[in-house]
Amino acid sequence: MYIEVAMNKSAAIHVYMMPGLAANNEIFERIKVSSPFKVHLLSWIMPNQDESLVSYAERMCEHITHPKPVLIGVSFGGILVQEMSKIISCKKVIIISSVRTWREFPIHMRITRKTKAYKFFPVQWIDNLEDFVGFVFGPSARKRMDLNKKYLSVRSPEYLNWSLEVLFNWSQDVPLPNVTHIHGTYDMVFPVLHLKDYIPVPKGTHVMIMTRAKWISQNLPRIILTQT
Repeated sequence: MYIEVAMNKSAAIHVYMMPGLAANNEIFERIKVSSPFKVHLLSWIMPNQDESLVSYAERMCEHITHPKPVLIGVSFGGILVQEMSKIISCKKVIIISSVRTWREFPIHMRITRKTKAYKFFPVQWIDNLEDFVGFVFGPSARKRMDLNKKYLSVRSPEYLNWSLEVLFNWSQDVPLPNVTHIHGTYDMVFPVLHLKDYIPVPKGTHVMIMTRAKWISQNLPRIILTQT
């Protein structure tokens, strides 16, 4: 059942953007869209103890203050906005460099999900988030993502432990019908081999929100306005 946000008379199309795992919203600094789109940047909030992804999504929806928003999420943020779209009515849900179900996880993530190996990762002892991201998404991610501490600033052990738990236990089994998926053809974190029904970005990697920002900025208005 949808919870409707109070209506207003604004003609603007409000676009809310959610960053990826451990990332801050500065990853969107190169994305430029003009009127009628108005961009609002979301940030990770601290999870409550043993909080479910559904509960977390409900709390994140409290930061959505406009009716029928466009929700855009990158990577793990793409998973979160899909859960948010089950709670509030949205004009459009767009995921970038993400997946529509856990079945689109690459094999090493499926194995980690099944064995629950993530429970043994020493989050409190990591020296840098490159090690953490490499564990979650595989060694190729650590080598090729060109991670920058400027963007990976959400480092609380409580958040990192929570993100491991809810990511690997995500229960979405079939794709939601209202989700538009944008994905890079060179994404080594979520290889296109495992994906269906996406808009390809030629030579886009997992961090194309920054490296292919021009393509995304040019095409995002059309993608938002296209009826699905």
